[in-house]
Amino acid sequence: MSPAVAWHLEPVSDPTDVRLTAFRDLTDVDLRRAIEATNGLFMAEGLLVIERVASMGLAIDAVLTAPKWLDRLSRILPDFSGPIFVADEEVLRQVTGYRVHRGALACVQRPAVQPLSHLVSAPGDLLVLGDLVDHTNVGLAMRSAAALGVAGAVLSPACADPLYRRAVKSSMGAVLALPWTRAENWPDDLERLGARSVVALTPDPDAPLIDEVLRRSGHSDVALVVGSEGPGLSAGEFARCQERARIAMDAGIDSLNVAAAVAVACYALRMRRTP
Repeated sequence: MSPAVAWHLEPVSDPTDVRLTAFRDLTDVDLRRAIEATNGLFMAEGLLVIERVASMGLAIDAVLTAPKWLDRLSRILPDFSGPIFVADEEVLRQVTGYRVHRGALACVQRPAVQPLSHLVSAPGDLLVLGDLVDHTNVGLAMRSAAALGVAGAVLSPACADPLYRRAVKSSMGAVLALPWTRAENWPDDLERLGARSVVALTPDPDAPLIDEVLRRSGHSDVALVVGSEGPGLSAGEFARCQERARIAMDAGIDSLNVAAAVAVACYALRMRRTP
């Protein structure tokens, strides 16, 4: 028997169908924050992200897709026993609020977030994200951290949700692989990052170059602290960091996008560890 026959397929033609509540209005950040927090779920968008979710053994509650993606989806979720809602692309657009181009959406149970004490007790460099409000930047930053060997991430209380749809999508699911936690006492928790050199990333031309700062840190683990888009780090955040560091740039360019800056800085961290 083929997986598609064994599945629980549920055709949908009405975009107001109550069975699709979990998939509704995905572009409304405030509404999604309320729905997802209340129900302990997040939305995985795209076949590649759903494949990563499945490979990690995370619990999928339901899937929404168009008929043309069923064959590929059957290879990703051959044993899925939950409902698979099937609708044409116009119904998908009306339900979600945008055109779904990546094949499918899966409603997934959120994994438990580990406490700060557990994350900082393990060895390795950390990425610390301040009040980043753009979900795409959060996803891209955490993707770079995961790809370049950073051990985990600490998020400020006001940092955007790394499990919001756009963050998960921009990270290609890397936010699920990188251990992360959310600070509760901010910015005081910057002083609770273990035996690490706490380095604030800044575009300030008077700050030393990041390579120089990392050389001074020797073999110590580093906590790289990045501020919000635009304002950067606050005075209180800077005061709780031991070092400041900047990325070398040509004249006329004063800063990088925060996600790009994180990628460059994480690469510098990796090169410091490479013999």
